[in-house]
Amino acid sequence: MTTLPGARRPGRRAARLRENLVGWAFIGPNLVLLSVFLLVPILWAVQLSFQETRGFGDPEWVGGANYARMVADPVFWQTLGNTVLFTLVTVPVEMALGLGLAVLLDGVLPGRRTWRTMLVLPMVISGVASAMIAVILFTEANGLVNKVLRALGLGAVPWQSDGALAMVSVIVTMIWLRVGLNMIIYLAGLQSVSPELYEAAELDGAGAWQRFRSITVPLVGPSTFFLLVLNVIASFQVFDLVFVLTGGGPGYSTSVLGTYAYRNGFQIREQGYGAALGVVILVVTLAFTVVQWRTNRTRDLTE
Repeated sequence: MTTLPGARRPGRRAARLRENLVGWAFIGPNLVLLSVFLLVPILWAVQLSFQETRGFGDPEWVGGANYARMVADPVFWQTLGNTVLFTLVTVPVEMALGLGLAVLLDGVLPGRRTWRTMLVLPMVISGVASAMIAVILFTEANGLVNKVLRALGLGAVPWQSDGALAMVSVIVTMIWLRVGLNMIIYLAGLQSVSPELYEAAELDGAGAWQRFRSITVPLVGPSTFFLLVLNVIASFQVFDLVFVLTGGGPGYSTSVLGTYAYRNGFQIREQGYGAALGVVILVVTLAFTVVQWRTNRTRDLTE
């Protein structure tokens, strides 16, 4: 019997259709949840940012008035500066400590499993609970840090009344919370580095620092790119830590974009302006992610 060309095409199309349906059946629930709990709220916030409302009555359409107000708002620029400063300090330190600890714990170190557990432990604690631990440590009147300083004969540090020191307490706490995640990602990246590379470099006379700089750092580049984007987004969206630890004070010295948006949207109920601040956070983080992705992709293609 001769099989005509294309006789099996309907069967192939049916099989391909079944595969597509199975794929959509798997990702469909996730897409629905993503749309309901992420995409729809984002679109709603964007719409709200062009309106003026306090949550009661019909909102009034004001166009770009909220964004014009933002440009003229000195507190916005102060909180933006605080957010940028917070990001510029925490992200490099988190990543440097994470890489250093990953290299240290990837080798033969006594009790390294215990050390790994201790460093990862802050990740399993909620942000609010971690901030409460920081409150116990940095309370100006009777915090643990000031008690130790007094016991050593040193003066107490004004963690809450001095704006710069309040920001230091927030930065230190954030680094403590995030360094474990950075270490885990870098540890996973180090598993893909062949030990033969280090052995060959050592035979060529390369020292420990040269091996780290010329082998470890370049080969964990994908992990560095991932952590850079993740840490910057986390720093720009930080809220619970600052809200619980300092409340944004004293004044607005530790206020960041997240806490300022919350204050406008929920405390004084200027929800349109609060939504506009949230849109700015979204746009900044998306822009940074796109720039980093394009830069990393271009560098990979040229190499």
